[in-house]
Amino acid sequence: MTTDANAPWLIVGLGNPGPGYAANRHNVGFMVADLLAERIGGSFKRAQKAQAQVIEGRLGPPGPAGRRVVLAKPMSFMNLSGGPVVGLRDFYKVPTANVVAVHDELDIDYGVLRVKLGGGDNGHNGLKSMTKAMGPEYHRVRFGIGRPPGRMQVADFVLKDFSSADRKELGYFVDRAADAVECLVTEGLERAQGAYNS
Repeated sequence: MTTDANAPWLIVGLGNPGPGYAANRHNVGFMVADLLAERIGGSFKRAQKAQAQVIEGRLGPPGPAGRRVVLAKPMSFMNLSGGPVVGLRDFYKVPTANVVAVHDELDIDYGVLRVKLGGGDNGHNGLKSMTKAMGPEYHRVRFGIGRPPGRMQVADFVLKDFSSADRKELGYFVDRAADAVECLVTEGLERAQGAYNS
């Protein structure tokens, strides 16, 4: 799928707003978005046209190889992410194929990444809402969080903070996920998959 090389990218970190959710597994998309915001060198501001926080800038090397991006954190709660994402996509004139969702993924071991285009939502409410709003043909950077231990319910697991053992490597994995987003945006899907789909 080809898109206009000059079109901006919309990178959406999925999570739930508010300090009570900030360190949850379900909020790893927000963590990656925050790190990308640091790399761009700006801070999130409330979007005028959607229920989200956004920052505009460039990712990648300086000059023409750098890509124009809009980083976003929907403030609508996870299961209503689609509305803010579509609002931002339309306002910034971003092709759907240039939308990237960064999200937690239960079916991948902790810290493992998968970069892909399109596909199902695998029960993830943020993806479900985005797909309902604009179809499935957007990119995903899937951040593995593993399955819940024992008989713990999935909802309880994703809404808990990362364990102390997991937190030891969390910074490294979030950094790697941000690298994967940057590679996807600047060098394309195949290159990002080759480098980060372990």
